Amino acid sequence: GRGSGGMASKLEAARIASWSGVRTVIADASRPGVVAGAVAGDLVGTTFEAHDRTLAARKLWIAFAAQVAGTITVDDGARRALIERSTSLLPAGVVHVDGRFGEGDTVDVVGTDGVPFARGMVFVEAAQLRRVAGRHTSDLPAGMTHEVVHRDDLVLLPS
Repeated sequence: GRGSGGMASKLEAARIASWSGVRTVIADASRPGVVAGAVAGDLVGTTFEAHDRTLAARKLWIAFAAQVAGTITVDDGARRALIERSTSLLPAGVVHVDGRFGEGDTVDVVGTDGVPFARGMVFVEAAQLRRVAGRHTSDLPAGMTHEVVHRDDLVLLPS
């Protein structure tokens, strides 16, 4: 049918398409020639250009479809390492844990300003992470994974 879903749904779909490498146009389809104009690149509505850096299906799911179960606040050093060097998140960079999440759940990663900049699947449940937050790898309990969120399971959110 025509015009199903609200504007928020359309914007979210366009954002997902953009991160999938697809140029998307939201326009009034009842206007004559609008589809041909959109395909031709004419300014017929709101255009979302395809991102150069596309996300694999797994990372698209983490970023846009997975239910967020909690929040991990990281210090500035960890934030820089995640953004600039694409590292995994380690307990040493964690300053606060909010929520009740288990291994494999999805969490938002926020800076000390409280603004989410990444989302990822955790390897450590919330209660255990609270106990080891801020500790260096050498100070972790024997047998505990060194990574809170592996870089392959971490998505930097569009700013």
